[in-house]
Amino acid sequence: MDLNFSPDDDAFRQEVRAFIRDHYPVEMRVANPHTDLTKQQMLLWHRILHKKGWIAPSWPKKFGGTGWSSTQRYIWEQEAAAADTFPPLPFGLTMVGPVIYTFGTARQRERFLPPILSGDHWWCQGYSEPGAGSDLASLRTRAVQDGDHYIVNGHKTWTTLAQHADWIFCLARTKPDAKPQEGISFLLIDMRSPGVSVRPIITIDGVHEVNDVFLDDVRVPLENRIGEENRGWDYAKFLLGHERTNMAGTARSRRRLEQLKLIAANEVSSGCPLIEDDAFARQVARIEIELTALEITELRALSAASRGEQSGAQASLFKIKGTEIQQHLTELALEAVGNYALVNRPTLGHGNNHSLPGPEYSHLVTEDYLNTRKKSIYGGSNEIQRNIIAKAVLDL
Repeated sequence: MDLNFSPDDDAFRQEVRAFIRDHYPVEMRVANPHTDLTKQQMLLWHRILHKKGWIAPSWPKKFGGTGWSSTQRYIWEQEAAAADTFPPLPFGLTMVGPVIYTFGTARQRERFLPPILSGDHWWCQGYSEPGAGSDLASLRTRAVQDGDHYIVNGHKTWTTLAQHADWIFCLARTKPDAKPQEGISFLLIDMRSPGVSVRPIITIDGVHEVNDVFLDDVRVPLENRIGEENRGWDYAKFLLGHERTNMAGTARSRRRLEQLKLIAANEVSSGCPLIEDDAFARQVARIEIELTALEITELRALSAASRGEQSGAQASLFKIKGTEIQQHLTELALEAVGNYALVNRPTLGHGNNHSLPGPEYSHLVTEDYLNTRKKSIYGGSNEIQRNIIAKAVLDL
């Protein structure tokens, strides 16, 4: 592995660490940012980073990116995770933004990229449908051309934070008689358009994070289509490659591991700290080894990317192993707090933390565990990712 931290990289790390310490908003340091912050509060750090010029580390500099090296981007992720910052939402920055600057027209880049960077446009993702989740190619949302518009009808589901969104990037079938992966187009739809409605879905952890989105005769200008008509599947795969690579989440998992060790050191089993229990300590050691191996693999990928090499099926590997590690960490935390995990904040309502029994950290463990169950499903289930690896790597 030929990626090393230079003195300049170490200096950059200190600069990042100091900036986060001095500028991360105090009001964003809440128990669960997804549920405890308003829309405007969620955007506070985004706007600070935009003002600094640090909001889009992975974007090309000509479109508003930082111009950072792969190593600097890795350092940024490490430090942001170590400081427990709430990361800027990915739907604009990590997902649709790269699609727009790669496949969009100059007019589309001019129109959509600046408000993504500034946070003025909040995006959500219109991929999954009630009958098309991991089998995304079976989607049934239709877009029929009517003059200089499409008329879109359909139903998207599991749409994260759509209750706050200004825009949705949406896959719709524009050629119904084509093969499943063909005849799909990639559309940008204003959520304020007549015919767009949002219905909340309350998830197993008791919170409103995802939604159903209904599209009833929604008029979408043809100029809001990205790329060629019926080529949307190609753009969708490009987007998912970005999404899955970011799901490795190694820096955030490293922080979770540290928190797990603190919990296990505080909890008592048979008169001794739980971290000293041989069976539990072995589980912690195993997950730490797996996380370290994934971090090394991530560094190899960064080194290869710096040489211009393509990642191939690595995005699927990162998605599988990264989400499995995240889930295992929350399982161990749940085991560590024992009976206190039976009560979480949604049981009593947010804001009633002082009414909950047990240590301060225990009321968050169950929420984290339940919410993390979704990670091996969204972005293409881990079973689908194994099929991708089998085909791309093993030629099966």
